[in-house]
Amino acid sequence: MRQTSARRGGTQNGPEAADLGWDDGLYDEGGGGDTVPLARVSGEGRTARRSGPSGPSGGGRGRQAPPRRGGGRRVLRWSAITLSLLILGTAGAGYLYYEHLNGNLEKDELNLGDKRLDRVAPNADGNIPLNILLLGSDSRNSEENVRLGGARGDAGRKPLADVQMLLHVSADRSNMSVISVPRDTRVTIPKCTDPDDGTVYQETSATINSSLQNGGPGCTVATWEELTGVPIDHFMMIDFAGVVDMADAVGGVPVCVKANVKDPKSGLRLEKGETVIKGEQALQWLRSRHGFQNGSDIGRAKAQHQYMSSMVRQLKAGTKLTNPNKLRKLAEAATKALTVDKGLGSVGKLYDLGADLQRVPTERITMATMPWVEDPQNPLAHLVPKPGDAERLFSLVRKDVALDGKDKKKAAEKSPEPSDPAAPKAEIPVTVQNGTGTAAQAPVQGRAADIAGVLVRDGYARAAADATPKSQADTTVSYPSKDLRGDAELVAKSLGLPAGAVRIAQDVQQITVVVGADWRTAGAYPEPSKNPEDDKAPESADALNGNDKACMDVNPRHSF
Repeated sequence: MRQTSARRGGTQNGPEAADLGWDDGLYDEGGGGDTVPLARVSGEGRTARRSGPSGPSGGGRGRQAPPRRGGGRRVLRWSAITLSLLILGTAGAGYLYYEHLNGNLEKDELNLGDKRLDRVAPNADGNIPLNILLLGSDSRNSEENVRLGGARGDAGRKPLADVQMLLHVSADRSNMSVISVPRDTRVTIPKCTDPDDGTVYQETSATINSSLQNGGPGCTVATWEELTGVPIDHFMMIDFAGVVDMADAVGGVPVCVKANVKDPKSGLRLEKGETVIKGEQALQWLRSRHGFQNGSDIGRAKAQHQYMSSMVRQLKAGTKLTNPNKLRKLAEAATKALTVDKGLGSVGKLYDLGADLQRVPTERITMATMPWVEDPQNPLAHLVPKPGDAERLFSLVRKDVALDGKDKKKAAEKSPEPSDPAAPKAEIPVTVQNGTGTAAQAPVQGRAADIAGVLVRDGYARAAADATPKSQADTTVSYPSKDLRGDAELVAKSLGLPAGAVRIAQDVQQITVVVGADWRTAGAYPEPSKNPEDDKAPESADALNGNDKACMDVNPRHSF
C-alpha cells in the first residue's frame, strides 16, 4: 500500500498515532476503556438506539481534544471480524428453535432517505448480486455492554455507527468483497425521517458514524448509497457482547503476531506466533490499537480484517460446529446480537443467505478499506474518500467485478461468445430513462430526452425518452434476451459507452438505456480507463485475501 499519511498504520518507522493527535480517550481511564459494545437486542436495549440526547458531540470527532469522558463514539470496527461467524454460523444452526430464534431478532426499516437507488436487475439466470451493510454501534444500553465497554455516562445517549462495512456477493456467488469505511470519514448524510416518531433530519455534512443518530440504521444505509452509488439490499447491526459469546461458541479464533505484544490500554498480551483467542481475550484483540503497526485506527482495522479471515477459514472448515450444543449456543448468540432490516427478519432468510455465502470459495473473498486522505477542512480529525481510488473501488462493486482481479483473467481465458447480428438502426426500438438522480443530487432535467435525441439523429428512428423515475450510478444498456445482445452492443457503441455497460436484464421489455449519475452533463460519455490495474482493488485499498494467514505487525513501543 502506498499511502504515506501519518494515519496509515502500515509502517513501524513513521510517527506514532499519539504524536499526530489521535484521541487516547478511546482508552479513557474514567470511562472504562476502548471497548465496542453494540446495541444488545434484549428488552432493555431495544429502545435505547433512539433514546437520549444526540448533541453536537455525536459527530465522531475522534482526534479532537479534549476527549469526551467515557468513550462517546469510541467503538472498534469489529463487525468485520464477526461477518462469517454471524452469517455462516447462523446457516449452520439451521432451524433450531425457529420461532424462538425469530423472536430474538430485532427488525428495522431498510432505508430512511427520500431518494433510493434502484435495485440491481436480475441477469439472464435470474441471479443478482447481494449488497449487505454491516453495522456496529457503540451503544452502552445494557449492564453487560457497560461492563464490557465502560463509559457508564454514555448509557443514555444515541449510539454511533462506528462499524461500517459493505459485504458484496457476486451474482454468480463466485466471489465476495468486503469494504470498510473509517468511522471519521466526512460524507454527505442525506435527509432522513425517523420511522418511530416522524422526526426529520435534514441533509448535512458530517462523519459517517453519526448517520445512525439520524433515525437509525436506515439513515446509514441511505448515506452509503449516496457515498458509493451501490444499492443496499439488507443491513445487519451487531451486538458487541454477542460477538464475545459467538467467539466462545466456535471455540475461539486463531490470530498471529510477528512479535510479543502488550497493549496496556486494551489489556492484550500475546507472545509471538499464533494464539487461539476467545472471550475477553478476543475483545482485547478487537480493542487493540496501540499494539499494532503505528497505533492508529487503520492498524486496528487491519487486525480486525485478519481476525475475520481466520474466522471465515475456521467456519468454512466446519471443525468447530459439529456439536449440537455448540450450534444451539451459536444460534442463540447470533440472533440475540442482531438488528436486521425487515426484508431479512427471519432465521429462514438468514439461513438462505448463509447457504449462498457458503458457496463462495475462501480464496475469492477480498477485504479492503476505502482509500482515504485527510480532510482538508479538518485534517487532524476527519478523512475524506481519496479522489480517483475510492470511486474506482466503488465502481468495481457496482459493476460486480471481483476486487482480486481474477474476473478479468478468467474472462480472457474463455473464448468470447459471438454476438447476435444487430438489426438496422432504424428498426431497433430503444427506451431511454433518466437515472442521474442520487440520494443527495436531484436528477438533471431532460437527460433522457437529450440522449434519445442523440440516438434519433444517429438513425435510431424508434428511440424515445421514458419519464419513469430511475436512480443509478452508472449508465447502462439493458436487453431482455440473448437474441437482442447485438442490438444492445450497437446502441452502446453509438453512444460511446464501454462494453461493460451492456447487460442482460429480466426487468426490461426492449433495449433500455438508463443515463446514470456518471453522465450528468452534455457531451460525450467520459472516457473509461484502459488500465488493466483498474480491474482490481487499488493498492491504496490495502486488500486482504480470505486465505491470507499473515501475522500482524507489532508496534515496537508495545512489545516485550
